Amino acid sequence: MSAEADGMDALDRLLAREPFAVLDGGLATSLEACGCDLDDPLWSARLLLDDPEALRTVHRRWRDAGADILATASYQASLPGLRAKGLSEARAKALLRESVTLTRAAADEANAPRPLIAASVGSYGAYLADGSEYRGGYGLSVEALADFHRPRLLELAAAGPDLIAFETFPDAVELAALAELLTELLTELGDTLPRAWISASLSPPGPDRSVRLADGTPLTKALAPLTDHPKVAALGVNCVGPREVAPALEVLAACTDRPLVAYPNSGERWIDRGWSGAALEPNKFAALAERWFELGARLIGGCCRTNYAHIQALVKLRERIAAAT
Repeated sequence: MSAEADGMDALDRLLAREPFAVLDGGLATSLEACGCDLDDPLWSARLLLDDPEALRTVHRRWRDAGADILATASYQASLPGLRAKGLSEARAKALLRESVTLTRAAADEANAPRPLIAASVGSYGAYLADGSEYRGGYGLSVEALADFHRPRLLELAAAGPDLIAFETFPDAVELAALAELLTELLTELGDTLPRAWISASLSPPGPDRSVRLADGTPLTKALAPLTDHPKVAALGVNCVGPREVAPALEVLAACTDRPLVAYPNSGERWIDRGWSGAALEPNKFAALAERWFELGARLIGGCCRTNYAHIQALVKLRERIAAAT
């Protein structure tokens, strides 16, 4: 019986042949290293308008570093944000779809199997572009947050990505909105709605060592509406410190049998509009990732400030794990 007949999608097939899927790393980090100015409310999404070739180049480099899944540059692109740049509604919708098309074009240049495409969806806080994705607590209702995300999700899904990546979500009300929205769109779109991973933003570790969403809600409580959702492929954390990942995965592994996702920052921390601290060397980053794998992480990559060497180190880790099994 074929994989398709078994009901397996592209992610299932990838995880059936590899110990874990390697995600890409810090998109903005790589763009800035190429000289791109991202000081804009759209952040890396501004290049969808200004320099799509720079995006294609960086997507290709992540692909060549060994990433199995490439994320689109749509994290901070929303219809209100694009309209604020002067785009018409029609052009804003088209640009969201183009973020998927552009990334797929870079992936399609690879020898088979080509990398999968994850359409990136940032939180409402990312749209605010004021650091709210690390705080949450917007004061908006479930309905208002579902209304905010619905149009963007419809456009991205229509472009045919392999996955949707809900990234850096800090707010329990917003996660409840995602659960309701995914249920609604599953009814409307059926199997054409891609599966999603849900990745949370955490508050700094407290003295009680509890693992909490950025808004202070216990992580398991915040993710409970999504734990068993049929369109949720994986649950986890991103844009946290590498040493904060394992405690979060320990908590999640106790409450879900879904694959876990982990892609932290390099080790530096964003404080007062600047990065401080030291980045982990790629080999030390990969050494921590081995523990994440042991805890159930099956999608592993890097977020802000991680580079191609971090992803290459994860590929080597996977090769070593595969050789030992």
